[in-house]
Amino acid sequence: MSGAATEDVLSAFSSLRQHQRNGHRSPHKPLLALLALSRLAATGKSDVPWSVAEEKLSELIAEFGPASNTGRAQSAAYPFTRLRADQIWVLDKAVADDKVSPLRTGVTGRFEAALEQRLTADPTLVSTVARTLVDSHFPPTVAGDVLLAVGFDPELTHPGMPSPVARKRSAAWRASILRAWDEQCAFCGFDGRLAGMAVAVEAAHVRWFTEQGPDDLDNGLALCSLHHKLFDRGVLGLDDDLAVTVSQRFSARTSSGRAVYELHGRRLAPRPGTQPPAVEHVAWHRRQVFQGLPLAS
Repeated sequence: MSGAATEDVLSAFSSLRQHQRNGHRSPHKPLLALLALSRLAATGKSDVPWSVAEEKLSELIAEFGPASNTGRAQSAAYPFTRLRADQIWVLDKAVADDKVSPLRTGVTGRFEAALEQRLTADPTLVSTVARTLVDSHFPPTVAGDVLLAVGFDPELTHPGMPSPVARKRSAAWRASILRAWDEQCAFCGFDGRLAGMAVAVEAAHVRWFTEQGPDDLDNGLALCSLHHKLFDRGVLGLDDDLAVTVSQRFSARTSSGRAVYELHGRRLAPRPGTQPPAVEHVAWHRRQVFQGLPLAS
């Protein structure tokens, strides 16, 4: 496939119109596209019957989308019907947007024929599109989990071509965040070093970079690898007083796992001069990432 044709395919997926309401994160369409790409890679066809979407897509949205009171089937019906507006998705029956009952009559969705032909003609393009989608909508700590959940190798990489990411991350931001927080986890205090360098301590965005989170000092925390992962998966969060919260949805049986519970209520204690996370970024994380309700105090 020519470079121009490849760029056209990438552009079609990167320009998916996201439902926006009060700034809410909405990864529903990308998750459906990833599910169809996975089926295309496995079977040679992108067909997603509603019976599969109602179960699998709804699970993906519940796991990787923001907390919602919308029923699971209804959450899946939104992207399943509305992805048609992006000109990459078709249904084999004429049904109205958002309606669950008509979908249960045996409706199947798939990529538009010309697009599917382009993807099947170049299998590496399927991997490129999948990696581009997760990188565009999820932070690195979550992207691998999404790929695994839809059926791709979590270590999937771009085969020889860069991802067309519009924004570039600041190379200096990570070092500035680690330095501001004394190269130790803001939640548990872990400060391991190897040959004099901090190890397993990472710079975490509070508002995700993929969701227009800035590379600013008030949008970052130094977190150990474990707590960075749990923060980005919504197990851990922050309240208005910058105390750590633990989601009621998290459970653990061993003493190591249950140590996470002990973080609940622990206040951040930045060194003098360090900017704590801004109120608006903390509020965004609470609305868009944190799972459910926090443990009782």
